[in-house]
Amino acid sequence: MIELTKTGIDGLDEILNGGIVKNSTTLVSGNPGAGKSILCLQFIYNGVEQFDEKGIYLTFEEDAEDLREAAESLGFDNWAEHVENGDIKVYDKKVLLRENDFSSSLELLLDDFEDNDYDRVVLDSLAMFELFFENEKEKRTYLLKFTDILSQNDLTTLMTNEQGAVFPETEIGLENYLTDGNIYLIQTPTESGVNRYVWVAKMRKQDIETDIFPMEISQGGIRVHQNASAFSMMSEDDTPL
Repeated sequence: MIELTKTGIDGLDEILNGGIVKNSTTLVSGNPGAGKSILCLQFIYNGVEQFDEKGIYLTFEEDAEDLREAAESLGFDNWAEHVENGDIKVYDKKVLLRENDFSSSLELLLDDFEDNDYDRVVLDSLAMFELFFENEKEKRTYLLKFTDILSQNDLTTLMTNEQGAVFPETEIGLENYLTDGNIYLIQTPTESGVNRYVWVAKMRKQDIETDIFPMEISQGGIRVHQNASAFSMMSEDDTPL
């Protein structure tokens, strides 16, 4: 029987048929502002608040204080308390980029990865992670090594990735094939703002709902709606909007 890790995000666990496969690595892709970091903050915060699962948050783009402010702005009021007591461990850009060498950064993380106290990991973002490497072969080698270490230590991981195209099928990178699951966050402009959607394109070992579902971001984070038929990403001639 496949063990699952619940995200605790309204509507997302339902379309995942229970949650993300435990010990897997899932890529969360989207264009800027789509909600990737918000989803990851929720994943870590809900783990502690709802499921008694500790988390590690690796951010190459923020410092710890910025991350705390972002979490609290979403209503994750106990974030600082969880960080202080060790239920959430934050490695920010000041720490991860200090040596400008991935092997050195990995050494910092191994003790925590090998500590059975932690269950969830976020890597935000893969684009910054890739700056450590000089070529595609080296990037692929270290990404495989990194995901193997996470899986071997029973860690369920989300990695964020910048998606340049509005419609994800037009831009598929190597990292999509190296991870166990792919979740796309999509936003399309409207006259009054943007419409937001989530598409779970792949989840190994798991039956999933592969429709594109509407979502919203508000106080409390992301909420996914089940009424997919009321929304469409495609025009009548089936070209991306």
